[in-house]
Amino acid sequence: MSFLPTQRVLVIMPAWNEEEAVGATVAEVLATDAAYDVLVVNDGSTDATAAVSEKAGATVLNLPFNLGVGGAMRAGFKYARRFGYTRVIQVDADGQHDPRNIAEVLAGLEHADICIGARFADRGDYTVSGPRKWAMLVLARVISKVAKTKLTDVTSGFRAGNERAISQYLDHYPAEYLGDTIDSLVVALRSGCTVIQVPVEMRPRQGGTPSHNPMKAAIYLGRSVFALLFAFTRKRSVIPATQLPIALATGE
Repeated sequence: MSFLPTQRVLVIMPAWNEEEAVGATVAEVLATDAAYDVLVVNDGSTDATAAVSEKAGATVLNLPFNLGVGGAMRAGFKYARRFGYTRVIQVDADGQHDPRNIAEVLAGLEHADICIGARFADRGDYTVSGPRKWAMLVLARVISKVAKTKLTDVTSGFRAGNERAISQYLDHYPAEYLGDTIDSLVVALRSGCTVIQVPVEMRPRQGGTPSHNPMKAAIYLGRSVFALLFAFTRKRSVIPATQLPIALATGE
């Protein structure tokens, strides 16, 4: 049995202990466009994330233990390939990504293989400061040179990919800290994928606890530089410009 390409969009939502927000986020995404299918990758949660997500209408992929965003997204890309999706987009389970912006980010795939929903592109009032801001500025400047286009928010997780991007991610999508944003983006660029960004607005978390504090911000600076350097040591993938149909046997 095989699965043929579909015109539907897979919204991949990695979630770890997000029972407070994930239900409303799933429902809002599904209400935004009938063509969106939501896959919640339950990343080893110890709360009711899976049950809440399923009740809200999402398909739930349960991981046996916490793998981090990188591992959760890799599982999501495998699901996308298995079931024939040619367009995917990552959306945070905490409600910070506005579902009304999904169409705008997806529209960027008409011009590139990967489109980033950028928080620092003259739209909205999202700001960062201190070491975290310095790290983001340095990362954006370096990766913009690799991409040969101006990127202002290379650590944004609000990003979409086409069939070519999915193929590259399946070949290489790291699970390390910041690997899901910096590392994956650099390797995709060096493998021939094209990247653009579109401005989006961020919203406050709809529930749960923010993951950043002053100590973590300082650690972020060091880890981000390390992640960038490490990304340039990764092997490149050979991804042809034109992909074959992605129908796969269930036994893959």
